Amino acid sequence: MSLGNSLFNARKKSGLSQEAVAEKLGVSRQTISKWETDETLPDICQSKKLSALYHLTLDELIDFDIDVKELEQVVKNTSEETSQKVDWTKLWAEKYPILASYKQEVKTDEYVLPLKELLQKLRTDYGYSHLDSFLVLKDILAGLY
Repeated sequence: MSLGNSLFNARKKSGLSQEAVAEKLGVSRQTISKWETDETLPDICQSKKLSALYHLTLDELIDFDIDVKELEQVVKNTSEETSQKVDWTKLWAEKYPILASYKQEVKTDEYVLPLKELLQKLRTDYGYSHLDSFLVLKDILAGLY
């Protein structure tokens, strides 16, 4: 995605018009339009002001993806009660079918004990809860990928 698209989507997500952004930054509406159509680029000072206005870091502003932001908001706003009702494996299996089929192919029993030991070690060595230990292990495994 281009910087212009990122700026456009961030502005729309913030509910601001080009006129409102231009007024807040002390530039013309045409300048905002040129930034959003990739005709020109905002300088670093204007970029910092834009990121503050849109409540994003500069990195987030540069790579702003409205779909990702909306998904992040949904995850953040999902209550624990609702989260418990979701069959996460089934949901992820729609995107990654292996999650629905591997249990018929992989002898998972041989992996259970070593993984339990790793989880226990995280709890013992660092005082993590069961959930935190699981999340750390998940993140370690994801890092290998």
